[in-house]
Amino acid sequence: MFKDERFHAYTIQSFHKDVMAGIVVGVVALPLALAFAIASGVRPEYGLYTTIIAGFIISLLGGSKYQIGGPTGAFVPLLLGIVVTHGYESLLIAGFMAGAILICMGIFKLGNLIHYMPRPVTIGFTTGIAVIIFSGQIASFLGLHQLKKESTFLLQMKELINNLIHVNPYSVITAIICLITILITTKWFPKLPGALVGLILSTLVATLFFPGKVATIGTVYGGIPNEWPTFSFPTFTLEKGIELFIPAVAIAMLGGIESLLSALVADNMGNTKHHSNRELIGQGIANMVTPLFGGIPATGAIARTATNIKNGAQSPISGIIHSLFVLLVLLALAPLASQIPLSSMAPVLMFVAWNMSERNEFVHILKSKSGDAAVLLLTFTLTVLTDLTFGVLGGIGLSVILFVIKMSKALIIQPQATSDPTALKVKSSSHPYVHVVHVEGPLFFGSAKRFMSSIQDLPDRQTLVLCMNHVPYLDATGEAIFAKLAEKCHKQGNTLLISGLNDQPRQVLERAGWMRKIGSAHFFSQLDDALRFAEQQANIPQRAAR
Repeated sequence: MFKDERFHAYTIQSFHKDVMAGIVVGVVALPLALAFAIASGVRPEYGLYTTIIAGFIISLLGGSKYQIGGPTGAFVPLLLGIVVTHGYESLLIAGFMAGAILICMGIFKLGNLIHYMPRPVTIGFTTGIAVIIFSGQIASFLGLHQLKKESTFLLQMKELINNLIHVNPYSVITAIICLITILITTKWFPKLPGALVGLILSTLVATLFFPGKVATIGTVYGGIPNEWPTFSFPTFTLEKGIELFIPAVAIAMLGGIESLLSALVADNMGNTKHHSNRELIGQGIANMVTPLFGGIPATGAIARTATNIKNGAQSPISGIIHSLFVLLVLLALAPLASQIPLSSMAPVLMFVAWNMSERNEFVHILKSKSGDAAVLLLTFTLTVLTDLTFGVLGGIGLSVILFVIKMSKALIIQPQATSDPTALKVKSSSHPYVHVVHVEGPLFFGSAKRFMSSIQDLPDRQTLVLCMNHVPYLDATGEAIFAKLAEKCHKQGNTLLISGLNDQPRQVLERAGWMRKIGSAHFFSQLDDALRFAEQQANIPQRAAR
């Protein structure tokens, strides 16, 4: 069994903080669980079951101290496509198979593969998913709840346009009230759960001022049962397994990527280090158990995990408390949830889609007008117009092609490059007044993690010289890592100097604005020039020539 270090130095005060954080996250998770389930084409209570069961198991068995698991927006287009094409029971089978795949990934220690995903691909499919979620809620916003469910973006838009004459003005009013409430609450009262406040207020308005005019969870789905879900194993056949293998792989890959990205966010916010392979195994077990009680696939939820940390969580107990809180609400207050208008759910998911869209990163990479921008656009376009699987495969394929082309050009232009063009080597040398890091090889998505781990223990308040004479290539992921290094130096009071920057990396950093942010005076053609500058800054007499 894994050695669990997540409960180190745990006290009764820690438990109190976990209880409070868990309740807050539970309140945030409630409307999202309902909304994600409905958007995925299944009954709303299945989202609650997922939050309760998967959330509990992920917190208990996962590899992150603060991870909150449950249904997420990233899954919505994928799950809806499976339900529309194969049916709800097939979704349960695909989710179960995906859980088994995740466990195998963890056992075979594939957790670190997340670091080899090119950043333009990640941003491309995340933004694409956001567009699909947002557009998919337009019909509910307008009160068009009886539209035929379509699995592709273009068919969905066609169906929507053909039915615009049936817009329900009462649904539009209800949705606008919910949306405005969410925006105001988020801006002026950030500690309140905006989605829940919006749902409550819009439900009260619809109930009091135009009862019966808008479709609700109760009128469409017959209400939410306030009872524990029954155990049921889906009917499985070899033919069904073969038919659902690709969807199951897609669920597993997306779930693995999403959970590990969420764990990385938790590490950065909570100053912890997650166990990636254990996280995959925990996610896998959760996704094998949840379908047996009618739940849909789950993964780590970045926004809820961040909320968990911001509210003082101390251990995985907060995630367990969040699941138990949702269970209590299900058993005690489920009939009240039946009164929620479906049009109120639309702004909740639209707001989620807007926040997950990575729009700033999207524009940032697009402005580079490089191969990374092409990868981003291809991934985004394929994700929106076809599906996530084609989007990711297309983006990775183009990344590989562009990488091979650029590496071949870099080898010709840079005769001093290392004999292995794909190997990144980082070695440090210490001086009394400056810390020098020599980097050799391309700094790209495949080597970025190794670069950061090699320089993570920088001394405070020293001058850091990054010697990049033998770095022939820098991609968007490498530029993002460079940004983290610059931020780290700023926080630690270090002075960052760069020497020997080659043409291609210089162009990337110039386009991203780092020459201006760091200061052109901090860039040098030779290492000796950088060292002399460091001496002058430290008021140390210059030593003899080296």
